[in-house]
Amino acid sequence: MRIMGLDLGEKTIGVAMSDPLALTAQALKVIKRSPGEMEELAQIIADYDVEEIVLGYPRNMNGSLGERAKLTEEFAEVLKKKFSLKIILWDERLSTMGATRVLLEADLSRAKRKKVIDKMAAVFILQGYLDSRRN
Repeated sequence: MRIMGLDLGEKTIGVAMSDPLALTAQALKVIKRSPGEMEELAQIIADYDVEEIVLGYPRNMNGSLGERAKLTEEFAEVLKKKFSLKIILWDERLSTMGATRVLLEADLSRAKRKKVIDKMAAVFILQGYLDSRRN
């Protein structure tokens, strides 16, 4: 069983994938937001035999929900209808910050960080979910 993690942004979608045992998350790719994004996701789902999708759910630091949360809920509904898979909304607070810290510690240039930050945030989201399943 594989689980896919998504970090939904305005311009891109970061994609991460679990290993077959659903223990660890690996960065997969960044998809540019476009009318063809669902076809790209469909191909990934088929290629990796995905059974669940964990979608980063943007909450404000005080736990309240903002406009981005509403857009994420709408995207989750589209995913559910299109793929008939279990969709989990997972609190993504601090995922981008954590991913940025890891990339800074790896001494990546700003240009390289910009290319991979979304898929690294997806890794943080997915790994958080995978870890919670073991506890």
